Amino acid sequence: MNNIFHRPWGTYQILVEDDNCKVKKIIVQPGQKLSLQSHEKRNELWQIIDGDGEVTLNSDIKPVFAGSTIHIPKKTIHRVENTGNKPLIFIEVQTGEYFGEDDIKRYEDIYGRI
Repeated sequence: MNNIFHRPWGTYQILVEDDNCKVKKIIVQPGQKLSLQSHEKRNELWQIIDGDGEVTLNSDIKPVFAGSTIHIPKKTIHRVENTGNKPLIFIEVQTGEYFGEDDIKRYEDIYGRI
């Protein structure tokens, strides 16, 4: 279960996966960002561990840094961007009814994954 998955923006590692939750360690490289997305079947809680960035929640953009906690209810349009000069590292805790990677609706993606 300690596989590291590579994405255009960085990497993620699944730390816990069971019927009740999924926990990932996510690393976003400087200047990179995840797609603008939402989930129909899960909530997410992000705990920023290191680095600086910006989180989009619907139409709001908030700065984040080590110690920031972001709650993302299901169906909320969201994204994180690394605006710093070192990796942005956070722990993502998913709760809800389904945790598959196919529960991602993308609205915008700089890597062409729509």
